[in-house]
Amino acid sequence: MAAPPSGKVVYEQEGVFIHSSCGKNDDQDSLIAGILRVIEKENEVVVDWRPLDETLDTSNILCAGKDSSSVVEWTQTPKEKCSRGADRPSSYEAEWDMVTTVSFKKKPHSNGDATTHANGESKWSFLFSLTDLKSIKQNKEGMGWSYLVFCLKDDVKLPALHFHRGDSKPLIKCLEKHVALNESPHDERVLLVKTQKSLSQSFENLFDEPSYGLLQKWKKDPYIVTMGKFSKVTNYIVGSLRSSDPSNQRRPPSEMADFFNDTIPGLKINQQEEPGFEVITRIDLGKQPEVSRREPVSAEEWAKNMDSEGRILDVDYIKRLIFKGGLCHTLRKEAWKFLLGYFPWNSTKEERANLQKRKTDEYFRMKLQWKSVSEEQEKRNSRLRDYRSLIEKDVNRTDRTNKFYEGEDNPGLILLHDILMTYCMYDFDLGYVQGMSDLLSPVLYVMENEVDAFWCFVSYMDQMHQNFEEQMQGMKTQLIQLSHLLRLLDSGFCSYLESQDSGYLYFCFRWLLIRFKREFSFQDILRLWEVMWTELPCQNFHLLLCCAILESEKQQIMDKHYGFNEILKHINELSMKIDVEYILCKAEAISMQMMNCKELPQTVSEILGIENSSVTPDSDTGEDESGAELSCPTSLYQSISTPVVAANGTRDGAPQTAETPSLTPA
Repeated sequence: MAAPPSGKVVYEQEGVFIHSSCGKNDDQDSLIAGILRVIEKENEVVVDWRPLDETLDTSNILCAGKDSSSVVEWTQTPKEKCSRGADRPSSYEAEWDMVTTVSFKKKPHSNGDATTHANGESKWSFLFSLTDLKSIKQNKEGMGWSYLVFCLKDDVKLPALHFHRGDSKPLIKCLEKHVALNESPHDERVLLVKTQKSLSQSFENLFDEPSYGLLQKWKKDPYIVTMGKFSKVTNYIVGSLRSSDPSNQRRPPSEMADFFNDTIPGLKINQQEEPGFEVITRIDLGKQPEVSRREPVSAEEWAKNMDSEGRILDVDYIKRLIFKGGLCHTLRKEAWKFLLGYFPWNSTKEERANLQKRKTDEYFRMKLQWKSVSEEQEKRNSRLRDYRSLIEKDVNRTDRTNKFYEGEDNPGLILLHDILMTYCMYDFDLGYVQGMSDLLSPVLYVMENEVDAFWCFVSYMDQMHQNFEEQMQGMKTQLIQLSHLLRLLDSGFCSYLESQDSGYLYFCFRWLLIRFKREFSFQDILRLWEVMWTELPCQNFHLLLCCAILESEKQQIMDKHYGFNEILKHINELSMKIDVEYILCKAEAISMQMMNCKELPQTVSEILGIENSSVTPDSDTGEDESGAELSCPTSLYQSISTPVVAANGTRDGAPQTAETPSLTPA
């Protein structure tokens, strides 16, 4: 019998049979005795089955080749049996898949020789990686032995394995050490593999696959697709979603609804041809007010708002200053700790020093946990290995053009890696998901300190946690809320997007997932984030930023009659070309429009956190300068007399030209 693949055997069971004609007869020819192993290899855990009898006729055994996108299920016909044999790969690793139905025949001994590969492996053996396992169905035979069926991803089922000598329970216990198995709510016999999001594969690898394979990966993991360059993938997605028949260039909205509901289950967005949300479409928000911004908060302004013990005197006032102008860079290291919630706003300088001391001890205790794991321990901890592998790949491609992270053996990269590994100890259930390195990078750049950066990142992840959870509840909620806001702002534009199969706003996924990190320059993202962290002028201001970008691009999209493909490409190509000050002004103006609306729909009020009773027709008259009510947008403007910078770069609120400023300045 051929030797098993290299690695550590953690489970082995003989007397595991395949019934080649199960249910038809019980003679010996219908049974193939084999040995089942679970093997820990360097980077994966595999399940390996191979027959004990080396004298089987391989001409009737069909193996599927290893494919980059999925496990392929072949259908064998009598005519194919001869022709396919020459096409079989000689590599044992390529024969890791089996078809759903396989027929076997015994043949006489031939001088004691058995048909094997050149490398000594049996052609009928199969193995698969646990990363490709979707579910296990287990049952009891009437004779008393148990059997189970492995179902791989893409719903390909392997032949049932019958345990004639012993139970299958030890195998299940072994597998549970490497994957989480949960009983299916629909069938108690089925164990489902609870998978962590596998985001290690670089986006570029997807482009070598057929459009079908790519579409399946999009449906399984929109994180990977949206984190890459959307423009490259556009044609693949469009080719998969649309018919090749020129007379039918667009899928019906109902079919698109099915696709995106599969991609993000629970995503319910109106896709009717006739105008929906009627109560919203009839509301006139009035003209968008002109908004200007001020200079960044200076060190002097910050110091003046602090008492002798280091307390912030007027938190609301300092937040308004930051919202209107951001921070000068020298202040960020201190102010971000308050904005992110690491430092309490009412704390003294001494209290903050004591807090940092405690948090330093806590951080290094957690860091020591993963640092002290030996190689032997890590071999038995697949999740930690997976987290480390993902982090190492992502760190090596995060903001490498920034001087803080450029070059080989950069200390910034080491800190980025160590903080993300330590976060896995802090939140082991979530661990690491692609995109989290994008959120940490600017924080570490500003803090220039490992411990402070970690705790600020923890606070930021508390806000962003739902974006990265397996069920994507945060992403579902935000896309639905964005749809409500955009429909109120411009129902005609929403209807146009729906007519082009784009009403799901899927092109905003990356914006929301990592808070525009890849849409603005590095310095602009520092400004944008600190403004958003003030939580002014309302809840979910980042959704109004999305509305501002989309509304700015509306004219070009509609005038040029962009379709599905062109919209996706156009939005992607905005990356690094957006004027952050203009978009902040526009989003703020939209917030004023909505908060001044007397008939604001309840749904929108809840999204923005606005009390309808506090929104009055004269809320923009400037009569109330106290700044007490966040629902009254004048509080952001009238109490700040510092010179301002308008969206077009003029000072002191100088009037802008009649023409709307371009989103992507020349």
